[in-house]
Amino acid sequence: MIKSTIGSDTVPTHILAIDQGTTSTRSVVFDARARRVATAQTEFAQHYPRPGWVEHDPEDIWRDVLATAREAIATAGLTAADIAAIGITNQRETSIVWDRASGEAIYPAIVWQDRRTAQACHDLKAIGAEDDVRARTGLLLDPYFSATKIGWILDHLPGARDRAVRGELAFGTVDSFLLFRLTGGTVHATDVTNASRTLLWNIHDDRWDERLCDLFDVPIELLPTVHDNAYRFGETADGLFDSPIPITGIAGDQQAALFGQACFARGTAKSTYGTGCFLLLNTGDEAITSEHRLLTTPAYRLEGRTTYALEGSIFVAGAAIKWLRDGIGVITHARETDDMATQVPDNHGVYMVPAFVGLGAPHWEPDARGAIFGLTLGATQAHLARAALEAVGYQTLDLVTAMIRDGGAKPAILRVDGGMAANDWLCRFLADLLEVPVERPDDLETTARGAAFHAGLAVGLWSGLDELERLWARDACFEATMAPDQRDALVAGWHDALSRVLPARGPAD
Repeated sequence: MIKSTIGSDTVPTHILAIDQGTTSTRSVVFDARARRVATAQTEFAQHYPRPGWVEHDPEDIWRDVLATAREAIATAGLTAADIAAIGITNQRETSIVWDRASGEAIYPAIVWQDRRTAQACHDLKAIGAEDDVRARTGLLLDPYFSATKIGWILDHLPGARDRAVRGELAFGTVDSFLLFRLTGGTVHATDVTNASRTLLWNIHDDRWDERLCDLFDVPIELLPTVHDNAYRFGETADGLFDSPIPITGIAGDQQAALFGQACFARGTAKSTYGTGCFLLLNTGDEAITSEHRLLTTPAYRLEGRTTYALEGSIFVAGAAIKWLRDGIGVITHARETDDMATQVPDNHGVYMVPAFVGLGAPHWEPDARGAIFGLTLGATQAHLARAALEAVGYQTLDLVTAMIRDGGAKPAILRVDGGMAANDWLCRFLADLLEVPVERPDDLETTARGAAFHAGLAVGLWSGLDELERLWARDACFEATMAPDQRDALVAGWHDALSRVLPARGPAD
């Protein structure tokens, strides 16, 4: 156990990061050098009550957070007194409404992947609301975000809307719900990155926007207080751990990954490959308005100063590999895809468009559906595995192309993380398509590390961004080696496949 001493007091120098994701919850203990010393993780149930609906049980989330946090601390050989602070990072947009008195959710968490409010978004677009929403929030009208989810809960639970107006209910993304529970119901708050994903936060004025609340019919009394990412939000309630722990960092998972990858300079970029794929390009203090259907989002806010990013969200990345494994039995383990992609000399003309839950940026087609093209009798399981990996690369290229067209700098380097980033074949393919070096860090837990960085800054464990940048370390760098004509032919094949599921709009639009 690493500790420093100041005078006669022993100062704890470990950080506990809680990383609550879409399919699993993990807790990670980091030391003062930002090295991972213990991890506890567990998967939890996904619920699909109707086609296009995705829900989580908030009690499952809370139970797993508490269990993994306690396990990680114990595994590290520490006690709560040895933890300087807790940082929280979370699946964004997933929406929970709960009773302020009991802390119990009045409806299951509606997950970011859920499409039940597609018609509500369509109706708002039809009356011309999207331009104003976009100007205020940097987002598009899509069921991906929280506001229409909140409205759905209030409209479908008897008495919920009246209770919300009376201040009896609270809304939060997962971080806010966990903060409420961890503090024994005393703190209803969030950070700017999570607030900005609700369609209710004005990213230019840094406030909940009354006009947007009226548009989505969300009572402002329902919403949490918003703070910087590195901030003393509160401390854990008695009985959760053997002593109270300050909670001093919160960030949505993709912004946390950008921070954990030390992408602090304008023009730096990271791409996280998990269930989906999320690419963020740091644009400094400029909130660039996208003309190519990307998102403008706060990357982080420190000491009241916001750094912005352009973001492209791909709904399906690792989920396509999971479908190959669990849906059609093409593979037994995700790690097999690296070898399978290498076994075949090319893709055999096979392309997968993984629009299982619609397409995200830059297309935003919620009704698009997945397809595989180019199958012949010569196609094998290896070609399907390769097509799934290639689709991740093509979608990433679409995002980078859109960012450049929007005026964002082409990244000199792309830093990658998430489970799929362990796949060497995928990293090489990304470098070939993007024609930029792809860097992989020595620890892929960058989302948790970002939360830890925020928490550590707030308690003075680290002095600033320069020190955090020095703590980042590279595992591998992949350089582009593909011939330009081969690259162009592959990309042309992708555009052809994509156009078949986007009849109303071509891939370059």
